[in-house]
Amino acid sequence: MSEARYAIGVDLGTTNCALSYVDLAASEGESGQQHTMPVPQLTGPGAVEERSLLPSFLYLPHPDEMAPGDLVLPWGAQPDFVVGELARERGAQTPIRLVSSAKSWLSHPAVDRSAAILPWGGAEDVAKVSPISASASYLAHLRAAWNHRFPAHALEAQEIVLTVPASFDEAARALTLEAARLAGLDRLRLLEEPQAAFYDWLLRHRAGLSHALADTALVLVCDVGGGTTDLTLIRTQVDNGAPLLTRVGVGDHLMLGGDNMDLALAYTIAKRFSEKGTRLDSWQMRALWHRCRAAKEKLLAHSDSDTVPVSILGRGSSLIGGTLRTDLRRADVEEVIVDGFFPFCNADSRPTAVQRAGIQET
Repeated sequence: MSEARYAIGVDLGTTNCALSYVDLAASEGESGQQHTMPVPQLTGPGAVEERSLLPSFLYLPHPDEMAPGDLVLPWGAQPDFVVGELARERGAQTPIRLVSSAKSWLSHPAVDRSAAILPWGGAEDVAKVSPISASASYLAHLRAAWNHRFPAHALEAQEIVLTVPASFDEAARALTLEAARLAGLDRLRLLEEPQAAFYDWLLRHRAGLSHALADTALVLVCDVGGGTTDLTLIRTQVDNGAPLLTRVGVGDHLMLGGDNMDLALAYTIAKRFSEKGTRLDSWQMRALWHRCRAAKEKLLAHSDSDTVPVSILGRGSSLIGGTLRTDLRRADVEEVIVDGFFPFCNADSRPTAVQRAGIQET
């Protein structure tokens, strides 16, 4: 690691991956400046664009679905699967071939996480991959993108930090390391995501850190991610202007995050279809789940939009008029997500114990 030119942080997220870096050999004026690497990825058949995030989706196309050359990447690779933006888009249309939330499966003790089980519940004629190999495919894509951009400084030779949920147990951490190894990244450090978020806050407030933490004894970091919610309690002290941090508590492993919120929106929309006499099957629900995620992101990203159309394919012999359409309203998002997942409560309120937590697909 002593010969590394770059310090690199990799976020292997449930719904998106990102890579940022600092040039350790930069001039004094640029020393410590953080950069986010744009990630080249397929956005359409044969179309490559750079995006700041790599969506954590893997699509397994039918052998006849793509034309020769449609999956070629800038570094010359032509895999038989797709990751990133095109995978997310195609998968929303054909969820039977989509692998999503692989990170959540890595922490699921009730399944064999090294077995080819994804897409979960997929048809027999659809090829399957393991949660480990799906996670490795995202890391391998980031590695190839970096090495294409910086051929003189291979990613595997740099100083790498890979983030994981604080509530990941030892097995999930070991599987994350195994995924990195499969991607060709043998040397790296794991860093808990809430701590990484707090380090970023410290960096942004470094000029007035003593004042910012003067009356603060404990800091609670709440990380609501795509698949999990992480809670970390940190004791803070300031000694001669330097922070002294001690992690004193980590919350239970809560598999509750953006996936559950999107699924709640999907059930809200499904109820509308049901009231009109149309009951959705399991694959239509999966398609609706992904459509609601995309619609939610548009509503939250654009304050001038109050509705976003949502459509999925219908079932039956007729191809004409077989599409089911409705709208996801801003009011739906606020009621289901804001009020439903983050309701107002009194400071002395306590949670009610329940036997089952979160939303489970049936």
